[in-house]
Amino acid sequence: MKLLSVNVGRPRPNPWKGLSATGIDKRPVTGPVGVIAPGPKGTGEVGLVGDRVYDVNHHGGIDQAVYAYAREDLDGWEAELGRPLAGGAFGENLTTLGLDVNGALIGERWRIGPDVVLEVSCARIPCATFQGWLEREGWIKRFTRAAVPGAYLRVIEPGEIRALDPVEIVHRPDHDVSVALVFRAMTLEPELLPRLLVADALPQGERDRASRRTSA
Repeated sequence: MKLLSVNVGRPRPNPWKGLSATGIDKRPVTGPVGVIAPGPKGTGEVGLVGDRVYDVNHHGGIDQAVYAYAREDLDGWEAELGRPLAGGAFGENLTTLGLDVNGALIGERWRIGPDVVLEVSCARIPCATFQGWLEREGWIKRFTRAAVPGAYLRVIEPGEIRALDPVEIVHRPDHDVSVALVFRAMTLEPELLPRLLVADALPQGERDRASRRTSA
């Protein structure tokens, strides 16, 4: 298991949400990249030095510090979409190889390189910017049906990472709540929401939604 690329965003206009900019245009970088714990959502801060988000109400912050997507899933989308997808094409910071990103458990921890430890926090939910960026009508529905969303991660131990760093799973919690399960519960299968409550590392917003479903 390893990183194929570490990807940092370049700001570009965002007509799809009426915002001044978006950071979805991620490009692989050479050399080490600093990983830091950002502040709370609302500031635009993320976990990679040199990157940021511009839709501060919905992206960034502690629980969405770093976004990972598997090369294997990008390859599947390449075949389906009939176009090449370089590392970073889905707006991911980390393009991984050999790692089951969607099967990762909420609260699972990954050591990347010698120093950095990240914790799986939640699934990526597609938005209008993602659809506009890929220039595919109906993309949100298509991506949602596939249920291979990729994972957001928190920064537990900061440091530096670079392409080809090994990835090691150093902790797996004692529950079955995976990234894919959270995504399905939050999108097309809300009846699954009560199952999420056993995952203590789930962000508070998702826990609140699951609690409301349980008490309804």
